[in-house]
Amino acid sequence: MPRRSELSISKRTVDMLAVEGKDTTFWDRELPGFGVRVYPSGSKIYIVQSRGPVGIKRVSLGRHGDVTPEQARKKASAAITRIKKGEDPVARPLPALTVAQLAERYLEAHVMVHCNAHTQGIYKGSLRNHILPALGTLPLDGVGRAEVAALHYELRETPRAANRALMVLSKMFSLAEAWGVGPRDGNPCRFVQRYKEGRRERFLTEDEYRRVGSALCELEAEGPVSARAAAALRLLMLTGCRLGEIQTLRWSDIDRKAGEIRLRDAKTGARMVPLTPAALEVLAGIKRVRRSPWVITGSKPNRHLATLTSHWHRVRARAKVEDVRIHDLRHSFASRALALGLQLPMIGRLLGHTDVSSTARYAHLSQEAEKVAAARVGGSIEDDILRMESAAAHAGADGMTPVEAA
Repeated sequence: MPRRSELSISKRTVDMLAVEGKDTTFWDRELPGFGVRVYPSGSKIYIVQSRGPVGIKRVSLGRHGDVTPEQARKKASAAITRIKKGEDPVARPLPALTVAQLAERYLEAHVMVHCNAHTQGIYKGSLRNHILPALGTLPLDGVGRAEVAALHYELRETPRAANRALMVLSKMFSLAEAWGVGPRDGNPCRFVQRYKEGRRERFLTEDEYRRVGSALCELEAEGPVSARAAAALRLLMLTGCRLGEIQTLRWSDIDRKAGEIRLRDAKTGARMVPLTPAALEVLAGIKRVRRSPWVITGSKPNRHLATLTSHWHRVRARAKVEDVRIHDLRHSFASRALALGLQLPMIGRLLGHTDVSSTARYAHLSQEAEKVAAARVGGSIEDDILRMESAAAHAGADGMTPVEAA
C-alpha cells in the first residue's frame, strides 16, 4: 500500500513539486491510494492504487493540467471503490442503447410477463409496423420530442394506431428510466398530445341478426365456412365474448353442469360467462378433436383456429352487412341487452368490463331505450286521458256528468 504522506494534493502543491534523477510518487494524506507521479522532465500524472479481491491495482487518472486535482480526486475515490469490489477500476461507458435494443428488452421483461397473448400481439405489431421502422436504429438520446411527434403525425390518418404507438413508446422509455438506461432528457413522449379517437358504433338490428343467421347456415352447408368457424361465430353472438376468448377457449374452461364458461386468462383477468341453452347447444354440436385442448380447433394439429376474418367476410357479404366487424357482434350483444331492459352494471359484468367507463359507451343506448319506454308509458296514459276527455265532451253535450257517461 502507498506510504502515508503529509502532502495534501492541490493545484498549488502539485505545481511546486519537482524531482531530479528519477520519477517519484507523492501520496495524498487525505485519500489513501491517491497520488501524483512526478517525472524529472516536469510531467506530472495523477494515479490511484488500491488492493482488491485479486490483488493490488494501479491506474493512471490523467495528466496534471489536463485534469484538475479535484477531478482526479473524484476519479480516485470512485476507482478505489471499484477496485475493492473487484470491478474494473475505470468505469467504461456502455455502448449507446438503441430503440430496437430497448424494444427487445421491453418485450422480454414486460410484455411477455405482464400481458396476455392478445395484447402481446397488438404491442408487437405496433413495434414491428410503426415504431421500429421509424426509430429503431436511433440511440435513446437521439429520440426527442420532435422525433416522437413526427412518428405520431405520420400515423394521423389512423388515430388509434398513432395513439397506440405513442403509448408503447412512452412505456418503453418509462421502463428505461426505471432500469437506469433512459435518455438524459427523460421520456420524450410526455408532451406529445394524443389524437381524439372517434368511437365506431355499429349494432346488428333484429332483421340483420336474422340475415346473418341464415347466411351462416347456408355457407356452412355449402362449405365456404367451416363448421368450427360457424360455431365460433355463433358463440360470439350468443355470449358477447371477445374474439380471442372464443378462439382460445379450452374444453376445460367449460362447466356444462353449472352452465358457464370459466375464462382463466381474459383481457381483464379471470371471469365467468353464463351459457344460454342456445350456446350449450352450439357447444354440444362441436366435434371434439382427440388430444386437443381447444374447442375451436385449427387446421394444424394441437392448435386453435388462428383467424375468423375470411369466414366472417363471406358471412357478412351474404347477409349484406359488409360494414359490420367481428367485434361489432360484441357491441350488438350489449345493444340487445339494453333493449331487453338490462342495466349498464349488469351488462358490464356480462361483457367482463372492470372499468365502468368501458360500459359507459353504451349509456346513450340506455337513454334511447328509456325514451322508448317513456314514450310507451306516456302513450298509454295519453290514450286514457284522451278517452276520458272525449267521454267528458260527449257527456256535456248530453247533459250528463263524465262519471255517469263513463
